[in-house]
Amino acid sequence: MSAHPPHGHGDHANLDHDLHSHGDTHGHGSMKGYMIGFVLSVILTAIPFWAVMTGGLGDTQTTALVIMALAFVQIVVHMIFFLHMNTKSEGGWTMMALVFTAVLVVITLSGSIWVMYHMNTNMMPDMAAQMGGGM
Repeated sequence: MSAHPPHGHGDHANLDHDLHSHGDTHGHGSMKGYMIGFVLSVILTAIPFWAVMTGGLGDTQTTALVIMALAFVQIVVHMIFFLHMNTKSEGGWTMMALVFTAVLVVITLSGSIWVMYHMNTNMMPDMAAQMGGGM
């Protein structure tokens, strides 16, 4: 006979019950948490909408910076309240994956902008004049 008890469907149900009874709820959200996230998301959407529709911030550059800042805050709100990402979930691997993804996105975007800027400044300056004058 085996020293280990047989595993049936009842064993998994007991394991799930034990996890919930010990307060291990890092992957689960509550109605209160979802409502807080929803209200914050609505507010963080309404403010930029107001700023653009009324021109309340005056300068378009200031409006764009405020919208980008609020968009970043909204991304953080979604990650915390809806995706349940924190440093404790899955042993910190979700946060490591987020950091890795953010680094790749920053490298890709900054590299693309850098290449486009230098392509624009290093193009042959007389090319447009020659194309128009030669025809």
